[in-house]
Amino acid sequence: MSVTDAVLPGCAAVALVVFAVRLAREPRRLGNAVWLGVALLLTGLWLLRAALHLEWLTPILAGVVGVVALVVAVVLPAALIVNGVGMVRREGRSLANLLSFLLGVGMLVLEGLFFAPLGRWGSALVATAAVLACYFGFLFASLLGYSILYGGLRRRTGFDAIIVLGCGLAGGSVTPLLAARLDRAIRLYEREATPPLLVVSGGRGPGETTTEASAMQEYLRSRGIPAGHIRLEDRATTTEENLAFSTQLLPGGVRPPRVLAVTSNYHVFRTAVECRRLGLPFDATGAPTARYFLPSALLREFAALILHYRRTTVAACALIIGTGLALAIFA
Repeated sequence: MSVTDAVLPGCAAVALVVFAVRLAREPRRLGNAVWLGVALLLTGLWLLRAALHLEWLTPILAGVVGVVALVVAVVLPAALIVNGVGMVRREGRSLANLLSFLLGVGMLVLEGLFFAPLGRWGSALVATAAVLACYFGFLFASLLGYSILYGGLRRRTGFDAIIVLGCGLAGGSVTPLLAARLDRAIRLYEREATPPLLVVSGGRGPGETTTEASAMQEYLRSRGIPAGHIRLEDRATTTEENLAFSTQLLPGGVRPPRVLAVTSNYHVFRTAVECRRLGLPFDATGAPTARYFLPSALLREFAALILHYRRTTVAACALIIGTGLALAIFA
C-alpha cells in the first residue's frame, strides 16, 4: 500500500469526524457545509483511487468521467442560460433575475478561453480563473448539499411560535412565493395540539400599497386563523430585521420560547445562520418554490452567504490569485 493509499482514507475519516462533532454542537454553522464538502471530496478521491486498481472498472470509470465532464461543460451552462431567459420573461429584467444567465455565459466563455492562443500570462490568468471557479463551485455544491441535510434535522412539532418571513407583494396582494410560506405555516399551526402564535413579518416596500405583514394577516384570516393567534411585525425590510423585530413580539412567559421561522426552501439555511448570528435559538423550515425560480434564488443565497463571510472569501481569492501569479513568474 502506497503512502497516498493510506493518507486519503485517514484524511477523509478525520474530516467526517470533525463534521460530525461540529454538526452535533451547532448545526447552524456555515463551516459545517465546508467540512461536509471536504469529507465527501476526500472520500470520493479515495474510492476513485481504490477503483483504479480494478482493471475491469477502468472503462466504466472513464465513461462516468466523460459523462460528468459533458454535463458540467455543456449541459449545465446551457441549462443556466435557458433558465436565465425564462426568469427574465417571467419575473422581469434585473441583475438578480439574470444571475443564472450570466453564470452560464461566463462558464462558456471560460471554457472557450482554454483553447485560445493567449500566451504565457493569458494562460496563467485563465488557469487562475478556472481555479477560482472550481473553488466557488465546491463551496456552492457543499452549501447546497448541507442545506438539504439541514432541512431534515429540525424538530417537527412542539413550537410556541411560528415566524413567517415576508418576501414582497404584488401591489397589495400576496404573491405565490409568499402564499407558499403562509400555507406551510398554516399546516404547522394545525399540526400542534396547542395552537402556536403566528408572527407575520414584513414592512412596506417600493410599489406596495400595504405592508407585507398586513397582507399576510389577511391571507391567514381568510384561511380560518383567529386574529388572536396572529401578531404583526410591519417594520422589517431584511431577514435580520424580520427575526430581530419578530422576537420582540414573542410570548414572554416561555423561557426560552420554541420558535420556528418559516421561509422558502432556498432561504432556509441562510435564515438559520442569521438566527445563530443574532443569538436566537430558532430553527428554520422552508416552503416549496417554483422550479424555474430555484437556480437564480440559490445563486442569490450563495452570494449573500459568501458576502457575509467576505473576509474569508477575500483571503481565499487572494491566496489563489497570488499562487497563480507566482507560478506564472517563476515557472
